[in-house]
Amino acid sequence: MSDSETAPGTAGNDPALPPGARQIASGYAFTGPALELGALVQDGRCLPGARIRIPLAMLNRHGLVAGATGTGKTKTLQLVAEQLSAQGVPVFLADVKGDLSGISAPGVADDRIRSRAAEVRQEWAPASLPAEFYALGGTGHGVPLRATVTSFGPVLLSKVLELNQTQEQSLGLIFHYADTKGLELIDLKDLRAVAAFLTSEEGKQELRAIGGLSTATAGVILRSLTAFEAQGMADFFGEPEFDTSELLRTAGDGRGVVSVLELPAVQDRPRLFSTFLMWLLADLFHDLPEVGDADRPKLVFFFDEAHLLFADASKAFLESITQTVRLIRSKGVGVFFVTQTPKDVPADVLGQLGSRVQHALRAFTPDDRKALKATVKTFPDSAYDLEEVLTGLGIGEAVVTVLSESGAPTPVAVTRLRAPQSLMGPVDGPGLDRAVRASPLYERYAQAVDRESAYEKLTAAQAAQAAQAAQAAEAAEAGRRSAAGARAGERDRGPAEEPSVIEQVVNSGAFRALARSVGTQLGREITRSLFGTARRRR
Repeated sequence: MSDSETAPGTAGNDPALPPGARQIASGYAFTGPALELGALVQDGRCLPGARIRIPLAMLNRHGLVAGATGTGKTKTLQLVAEQLSAQGVPVFLADVKGDLSGISAPGVADDRIRSRAAEVRQEWAPASLPAEFYALGGTGHGVPLRATVTSFGPVLLSKVLELNQTQEQSLGLIFHYADTKGLELIDLKDLRAVAAFLTSEEGKQELRAIGGLSTATAGVILRSLTAFEAQGMADFFGEPEFDTSELLRTAGDGRGVVSVLELPAVQDRPRLFSTFLMWLLADLFHDLPEVGDADRPKLVFFFDEAHLLFADASKAFLESITQTVRLIRSKGVGVFFVTQTPKDVPADVLGQLGSRVQHALRAFTPDDRKALKATVKTFPDSAYDLEEVLTGLGIGEAVVTVLSESGAPTPVAVTRLRAPQSLMGPVDGPGLDRAVRASPLYERYAQAVDRESAYEKLTAAQAAQAAQAAQAAEAAEAGRRSAAGARAGERDRGPAEEPSVIEQVVNSGAFRALARSVGTQLGREITRSLFGTARRRR
């Protein structure tokens, strides 16, 4: 029987425990499967008989792991991810610093690990996890993650571009036109090309039946797209598009696959990460069925260094994350934020996080003291002086409260946490690259594909029009030269003959105007045929 599958009711029943410890431990004596966090600490003494745990069924109620730099937050993330995988639950890890890749390699025992395992009565053994490594747009080590502009859609893209309501409606019109004309919007240059075309003279004629697009609004959209690309977003949009169901896989032995998104190469571009996150959560929410209260989550996300995610975040992004965190629980998906202090997370999001693992906080400055007091107020009432406790915790210790199986908060517990069994540190670059290339997903997603889409079709149409115009100009020039030669011959022959009736009609101003009108209409119809009218493949 594994640590996370202990017999019901065994935790907290050690008769040797002091009364206060027994009362706290009884709050963590769950009847169903639970993950082991560690052992209760009372008066500086570790009590391995008082086990602090979190019910597996409550992992989709979200959570927070917080603490100052170097207090062990990432190791806590690793500890929970290992046990989730062992229970058959897939895990997604956003690795901003690049030190979570070690989860794919077995840990190495040393004196600290052996000492910690003995203190909390943990049967520690080195173990690696089935892992996949990803990189946004192929920037960094990992299988490239890409999405098409079409799958992003006008509403989500408007939020990312921070467009107002009128501009969002205009962007929706651009998507609608592209869809009806078979102009696939794969990458950002496709969207730019369609927007630019619809503000041209010919494009305005195309839009007359469904509503116009003002030049000023199109200019705002195009400038926003340019700024968006300047932040490194272009590589994320394209094909092959990542299928988010890949994140729900289990390995052949039944363990959940751990998907590690390697972000060190883009950590200075938080907007790229937040854009991907909005699309990913929205796509999962759209595709996953409602499950209600399941006995285990379908997928659990961990976002390390979450303060980078929310720093300078747009209002639209915050609204999107708040709404998604609130609703995605019913799809069986859990979200954990890992950051330095709870105040890094917006209040509306923080209010949705049911489990708390709070590592040590520092109180060196007035701002630190203020953050400490704010953190204490977020915990349930307890007998602890949490201001004192939180500044005195050692590495790998935390103040814990989670949701019980009934959904009520458990007693606040000072906890000495278990040691992860996988490698606590990064895998070297060459080793990581080998793991990436060995992935069955590498061949499917590694090579970017730039097939014919809106940009290529519009460019081809413009080239065809230019060629037609050149041919017409050449024909006109040849006709002019022929007419000049004929007039010279007539002068040599003598007095000019009266023009025929046909020549009089052809040379009249009315006929030339009619010819120009017919030519323009013919050119327009040819251009429309080049655009095509087939709907986009789904």
